[in-house]
Amino acid sequence: MRGWAAIILLMLPLVAVGQSARVEGVRVWEAPDNVRIVFDVSGPIEHSVFKLDGPDRIVVDITDAVARNLPATGINGGLVRNVRTGVRNGTDVRVVLDLSGPAQPRSFLLRPNDRYGHRLVIDLAPAQAQVRQAAVTRSAPTALRDLVIAIDAGHGGEDPGAVGPSGLHEKEVTLQIARRLARLVEAEYGMQAVLTRTGDYYVDRSERINRARAARADLFVSIHADAFTDPRAHGSSVYTLSERGATSEAARLLAERENAADLIGGVRLNDKDDMLASVLLDLSQTGVIGASRTVGAAVLEQLHQVGRVHKREVQAANFLVLKAPDVPSILVETAFISNPTEEGRLRDANHQQVLAQAVMGGIRAYFTDHAPPTTLVAVNGIGGGQRGGVPHVIARGETLSHIARRYNVSIQQLRSSNNIASDRIRVGDTLLIPSA
Repeated sequence: MRGWAAIILLMLPLVAVGQSARVEGVRVWEAPDNVRIVFDVSGPIEHSVFKLDGPDRIVVDITDAVARNLPATGINGGLVRNVRTGVRNGTDVRVVLDLSGPAQPRSFLLRPNDRYGHRLVIDLAPAQAQVRQAAVTRSAPTALRDLVIAIDAGHGGEDPGAVGPSGLHEKEVTLQIARRLARLVEAEYGMQAVLTRTGDYYVDRSERINRARAARADLFVSIHADAFTDPRAHGSSVYTLSERGATSEAARLLAERENAADLIGGVRLNDKDDMLASVLLDLSQTGVIGASRTVGAAVLEQLHQVGRVHKREVQAANFLVLKAPDVPSILVETAFISNPTEEGRLRDANHQQVLAQAVMGGIRAYFTDHAPPTTLVAVNGIGGGQRGGVPHVIARGETLSHIARRYNVSIQQLRSSNNIASDRIRVGDTLLIPSA
């Protein structure tokens, strides 16, 4: 009995200590118009947040918690200059965020998912910040304008997306391909690109839509990399919004996985405020969904020419990111990052360029016949009516005959437009594609 009593007495302090939540780390994600701070905690917590000035700082008090040697990552001299921790009232953790200027905080808690444990999220909006609008200049309604292509790099920041067998994050691949696609769009006559994110930070689904609409985009393209439990799954897919939900069980599961990322942004998927209700109603219009399917089919055809496709037809699913009310929208799953072979290709810069060029080819094909009448492309045609006006950056493995088939032109036309006498081409060089 005496031995058992000693064991129980030894265990009591451990039980008491175990009741306190542990603050295990903090990550700072700087975006152009906001900052997100994520605290990893060992369990559910109670907290309070308030701001102080002279100097500007945000104070976070976490009740009944401990934090020792709290590591902080992502501080790069922006709004958050430093993160300090201390003990308050003997039992609570106080975290002080030293700021470079005033900011308005918003906080919420996230429950564990398949990748993270419990988290406390603090979003900071600089006091003088205005919602960043894409710089799209439009003249009077009768003046000709550029087509605006909104390009959305999926995931970002706290949300890595799917992770490949060797550790490649989907968020990294999507941003690289999105940047490549944006450069191709900018090089195209009568087109302008707008990126929904330009760095490694999280943008929630509704804000991605808002940025496309603020830019008055003619097309919204969301770039992703697929994943599945079977590593043999392979190929590209293109999705549009479904009016009645997903068209297959695989599409439904994929849509649920992508939608779950919105919980990281603190957005409840079951909220139905006026704005969201309006979006859902507007997207029931068959014209927008029909246009999305048409451009989706054009992009899928181009992807099929450069590699395998997972589904030969455009799929439909209930992706939140596709719910722009008046913008044709597609989601491109470039490959299966869960497939070791395709993960390697997604990591390769040349293959990223090939994928970007395929998507660009689909965009070009769609707007050849569907450009709005007030645009330069509608009046002057793709390439501005100039022979050889469409640029193509040569990727590894491509041949002159392959490129000719892809753009439906002859090899002789390619030679003539580029003043080359043979079929030898070099990776990285740019060819000008003549009108078919």
